[in-house]
Amino acid sequence: MKKSERLNQELIFLRDKYSFQLRELIAEFDISKRTALRDIQELEAMGLAYYTEPGRNGGYRLLNQSNLIPIYFNKKEVQAIFFALKALRVLSVTPFDEPYARIQQKLFATMSPENQQDISNLLAVVHYHNVAPVGDVANLEIILNAILEEQVIQIHYTQYEDVHLQLQIYELFYRNGIWFTSAYNPDTQRWGTYRCDYMHDLKINPTKAPTLTLAELKALQDQYESTYHNIPFKCRLTPFGKELFLKHSYPNMHLEMIDDVPYIVGGYNQTELAYMTYYLVSFGKHLTIEAPEQLKTSYLKQLQAMIAKY
Repeated sequence: MKKSERLNQELIFLRDKYSFQLRELIAEFDISKRTALRDIQELEAMGLAYYTEPGRNGGYRLLNQSNLIPIYFNKKEVQAIFFALKALRVLSVTPFDEPYARIQQKLFATMSPENQQDISNLLAVVHYHNVAPVGDVANLEIILNAILEEQVIQIHYTQYEDVHLQLQIYELFYRNGIWFTSAYNPDTQRWGTYRCDYMHDLKINPTKAPTLTLAELKALQDQYESTYHNIPFKCRLTPFGKELFLKHSYPNMHLEMIDDVPYIVGGYNQTELAYMTYYLVSFGKHLTIEAPEQLKTSYLKQLQAMIAKY
């Protein structure tokens, strides 16, 4: 490990400590006593505030824990951070108040002119393209806080019909331009996936108690996934169909190679038949449904409806 990397790791190691002894650094980083003493001097120069405690069981007592020193990154790590921030700029809506462009600007201002030029050159020639959000979402921060605080929320949900729901949300995720949540409805005792752009008038329900822990919600999700998608399906793919699947798939399905031929296998629920059909049609001639017959019939009806338009 390079010296700069070791010092950086030592800062992380000491971050949550109130005191430490020299032998801890020696053991943790496999260094000599002389190197450990020299590292402590350099850590002090970097901003690590401490005082020594004399005596047989003495050591070093850290000060100002809340303001503990910045972490230092090498050139490649800095480039990776800026590239990640650029990639995330497509997410114009996030659960956080600060936009990624502003964070990138603040970090950029702390760098030397030479490093700024290196980063500018990188961002000018390396690009990341993803699907921008397809709808405005104004409630991601409330949703995220409700997840972390393990709270039940009341919402007005409008995707299929106007309904009022109470949900305890387990996770927030972004897929193909849409923010989703996975959540448990304590009134119906059912699990579901909901689009955030159809959630309105979100309010925390302070009287809905007791709520579930995140671990309990995860167990409910696992149970749901193992029982809800109860209709197995199997579709053969061409090589290009395999590429399409790897670009766009869902948790209820996976890729399986059978005699060197790629297949989509998985399960769906009866209520998902229409959406499954729409998804499979998007593969065009690069997919062949082998089972079940119900899915084949729905697929053919969808193709006939498309042909009838012409």
